[in-house]
Amino acid sequence: MKNRMELAGKVALVTGGARGIGAATVAELVSAGASVAVVDRDFATDAASSGRILRLTGDVTDPDAMTDCVAATVRTFGGLDIVIANAGITPPPATIRSIDRAVFDSVMAVNFGGVLNIVRAAADEIVASGGHILLVSSCAAFTPGMGGSAYMVSKAAVEQLGRALRIELAAVGASAGLAYFGVVDTDLARHTLDNDPMGRRIGGFLPWPLNRRLPSQRAAELLVRAVHTRRARLVAPAVWTPYFWFRGVLNPVLERRLVRDRRVAGIIRDLEKTHAH
Repeated sequence: MKNRMELAGKVALVTGGARGIGAATVAELVSAGASVAVVDRDFATDAASSGRILRLTGDVTDPDAMTDCVAATVRTFGGLDIVIANAGITPPPATIRSIDRAVFDSVMAVNFGGVLNIVRAAADEIVASGGHILLVSSCAAFTPGMGGSAYMVSKAAVEQLGRALRIELAAVGASAGLAYFGVVDTDLARHTLDNDPMGRRIGGFLPWPLNRRLPSQRAAELLVRAVHTRRARLVAPAVWTPYFWFRGVLNPVLERRLVRDRRVAGIIRDLEKTHAH
C-alpha cells in the first residue's frame, strides 16, 4: 500500500454529500480528478447525476440502502477507492434526563449507526482496491459539555470505531483515518448555536480560540488532503490539537469547573424546564 493516494482516476463515495461539508468535499474530489458517488437522503430538485458525479438517494441508517449505494457506485464507475463517512445530525440542546429517547436514538442511528453501515457495506471494495476510509468524528468526542450528550456520545463512538478500523484495515492492505472538527460554519452549526437561544448560551462557554469557526470549504480541503496522505487523524482548527493530546489532564479540570459553575447549573435547569412533559 502506497503512503499517498493519487486522487485522479479514483472513485469516492461521500455520505451526507448534498450540502455543507459534504457538498464542498464532493466538489474538491471532482476537482482533484476523482469520480464521486454522493449519498444523501434528499437532493435539490434540480440535482442530477452527470459526468463524474453519481447522486444516490439513501438513508445511512438503512444498511441495505448503503449496500445498494456501494453496488451502484461499483457498477457505474468500476470500483471504489475512497469512502468519506460524513453524514450526521445535531439535535436541539437537552439534558440526558429530559431528551426524548427517540431523538437520542435517532442521533445514534445516524451519527454512529450510519457510519458503521457504510463502512460494512464498502469495506470489501476498499480492501480490494487498497483504498482509504475517512470517518468524520468531532472535537465533541473528547470534550466534556452539557446539553448535547447524544451528539457527543455518537461522535465518541465514531472515534473508537475509526481507531479499530485503522488497525484492522492495515492488516489487509487498506487504511482508515479520523477527522475531528471543532465548530464548522455550516447551516447545521448556525441552527444549533446561533438560532437556538439555549444553544447560544451553551456555545458561550467555548473560549477563544476554540470557538473559532472553520469555513466548510476549508474543512473540505482538509478532508481531501487527509485522504490523499492517508492521514491517521485530522484535528481542525489546529488550536484544538493540544486539547486532543492532553484531554486526559484537561478534562477532569474542566469538568470540575463546570460542575461548580452556577451559570451552568442555570442552563441545565432551564433546559429541563423547556423539555418538561
